[in-house]
Amino acid sequence: MTTQILNAAILGASGYTGAETIRLLTHHANVRVGAITANAQAGRSLGDLFPHLHPFADRTLVKAEDVNWDGVDVAFGCLPHGASEELLGELPAHVKVIDLSADFRFRDPDAYAKVYGRSHLHPEKTRNGVYGLTEFARAELAKKPDIIACPGCYPTATLLAIKPLVEAGVVSPRDIIVDAKSGVSGAGRGLKEGNLFCEAAEGLHAYSVGNHRHAPEIEQELSHAAGSPVLVNFTPHLVPMTRGELVTCHVKLANGATVEDVRATLEQRYEGERFIKLAAKGASPDTRWVRGSNLCILAVFPDRIPGRVIVVGVIDNLVKGSGGQAIQNMNVAFGLPESQGLTMEPLFP
Repeated sequence: MTTQILNAAILGASGYTGAETIRLLTHHANVRVGAITANAQAGRSLGDLFPHLHPFADRTLVKAEDVNWDGVDVAFGCLPHGASEELLGELPAHVKVIDLSADFRFRDPDAYAKVYGRSHLHPEKTRNGVYGLTEFARAELAKKPDIIACPGCYPTATLLAIKPLVEAGVVSPRDIIVDAKSGVSGAGRGLKEGNLFCEAAEGLHAYSVGNHRHAPEIEQELSHAAGSPVLVNFTPHLVPMTRGELVTCHVKLANGATVEDVRATLEQRYEGERFIKLAAKGASPDTRWVRGSNLCILAVFPDRIPGRVIVVGVIDNLVKGSGGQAIQNMNVAFGLPESQGLTMEPLFP
């Protein structure tokens, strides 16, 4: 058992992502949570914002500019898009960055600018960052990169479901359709009319139809896996629940491949994985199966249309789709047991 203790700073702790990262780190034997920032809430205690975080309730939130970076080993960036690159790109060289925003996910700075409507402030850093889909990035993570870009929640679920299939060539990289559904926490904690209870409850709607910014991120990774450009028809939906995410991926079988080949490919790729599981044949995953955990559960179904297959995946958007995967990446990068701090079972009911 390693006795290494990391000093971690949490940047942007007033949102759901920051709070969930702190919650998960309370279970981590090798991490000490140091500075906790929230610029707009500086001076308040963390307990004022999140009473459930009892171990840190009396910790005072500070502005990022007031953090003493001496002795800090790792910084978790839980900041909005745009704010991350401004701050994280200029931290001292000894601080390893694990960013949960989109600011360092694109290898091509021009692609980032096209999707997010702003030029990247640190193009060399986004080119050299590691895209932290943990199960596919261990070799790069083990080199302890300066910046680890955690995937978005939708890309995490989608890529875990179909990236192995594209890599193995058992499905076509063309005509990929992803129907995605997420709980309201995926939209963040900021006050938005559409997130109010009376607006979100008892209804279901698609949003960012045809232009969601996670689609190019998914395409980047699938194109890399396929060795050629891949386009994805991606449509997200807001579901009136707090947390959880489900993706239904409709893909075309490669010539000669079968549904059994698809399931076998996923079984082989994820054999021995602590956090990726395949549901029993015929079982359809439910977001409740992973609530509060770092698990991803997948299932494979034949389509009634010949030559096609359906892959379903569920994650908790705040854990495997956010803080949990960030901690998993940290564990690999610093040579800690990969599941350290993440072995909690799902909450049910």
